[in-house]
Amino acid sequence: MSAEPILAGAPWLISGGTARVLQLLGADGEEARVVGGAVRNALLDLTPGDIDIATTALPEEVVRRAKAAGIKSVPTGIEHGTITLVIDGHPYEVTTLREDTETFGRKAKVAFGRDWVKDAERRDFTMNGLSVDATGVVYDYVGGIADARARRVRFIGDPDQRIAEDYLRILRFFRIHAAFGAGEPDRDGYLACIRGRAGLASLSAERVRMEMLKLLVAGGVSAAVLAMAEGGLLQALTGGVVYTGPLATMVAIERALGLPASSTRRLAALTVAVTEDAKRVATRLRLSNAEAKALDSMGHRWWRFATKDEANARRLLYRLGAEPYHDRVLLGWARAASDVHSSRWRELAELPRRWTAPKFPLRAADFIARGMAEGPALGHVLTLAEDAWLAADFPLEEAALASIADQAAARVSRERKT
Repeated sequence: MSAEPILAGAPWLISGGTARVLQLLGADGEEARVVGGAVRNALLDLTPGDIDIATTALPEEVVRRAKAAGIKSVPTGIEHGTITLVIDGHPYEVTTLREDTETFGRKAKVAFGRDWVKDAERRDFTMNGLSVDATGVVYDYVGGIADARARRVRFIGDPDQRIAEDYLRILRFFRIHAAFGAGEPDRDGYLACIRGRAGLASLSAERVRMEMLKLLVAGGVSAAVLAMAEGGLLQALTGGVVYTGPLATMVAIERALGLPASSTRRLAALTVAVTEDAKRVATRLRLSNAEAKALDSMGHRWWRFATKDEANARRLLYRLGAEPYHDRVLLGWARAASDVHSSRWRELAELPRRWTAPKFPLRAADFIARGMAEGPALGHVLTLAEDAWLAADFPLEEAALASIADQAAARVSRERKT
């Protein structure tokens, strides 16, 4: 065990809500520390992110002290010893020290305790097993400091046992490595993930979705997903063929264009070649309606962009809207071209920034004035006129619009007579 004042004086630790919670729960015979990801991030010079706090105080005592201090408490997981304290609108998850008495995934039975070593040893990876007190002293019972500094993601204890406790740790291993690791994944952990891959089938779709979407936006996702594919881990998650090459290209395209990482775009690049793939993946991962719709839109004839000129692209932009158009172009680019510096694909992708589609200027009144009666024929003539307007490249001059309206009305009249 090591205890070093590595984070002494860290602003996020000595002021604000974090300091207040640590002081509240670290007095009168109790102890409190920040644990997990916030400590890891701070050691890596990253923003701490969500602050999780562990304490020797029992949940009832946490609630009592919070009430006495005028702090709102929410029993978000009280059966597992977790209370969320809300200070200035910011949540702080507080959990009483625990040790497993039985381990079987999310339903593990735990007992409350006061042993910081046992609490650290029940966590997943060494860099997540660190804790820090209010003075900035970092406590390391599992070799997490060295692993964090080396950016090495390593299971605490026996990897096979830790995975058998919760098979979601397979996905977490690759996700944490993609976000915070460097080089090849830890070999012992990687081989244990391969040995335990059959257990992925026991995971709920909701839990898999959550980890997959987090993995896809991590900095090292391309290498991590390739390692997963080589280990035979991906097909069980997606239920079909995966495309690691297009995923890597999509990541490179986003970076070249200065775009934020999109989990949905990257999922499409990894799994979707046709709309049937989109439907399968949406079902497999229980995607939200918005995610499923976006995946389906991207998978719809993305290959047509390979031959589209700008005039055709403008028509598609008008039909789809800016965001769906943009995502479909990027999927076409990722699948059809490995050149992330292609000027042609960049021009297609940046079309929504250069050009805004006008609104269709003709209205029902324009056709009623030409003798069309209200009803199905009126909707039909508007559709014909809009198609002709698009084919003519969005003219707005009155003469051009009158000609389009006259021709559409005449065509519908002829159709009704035959």
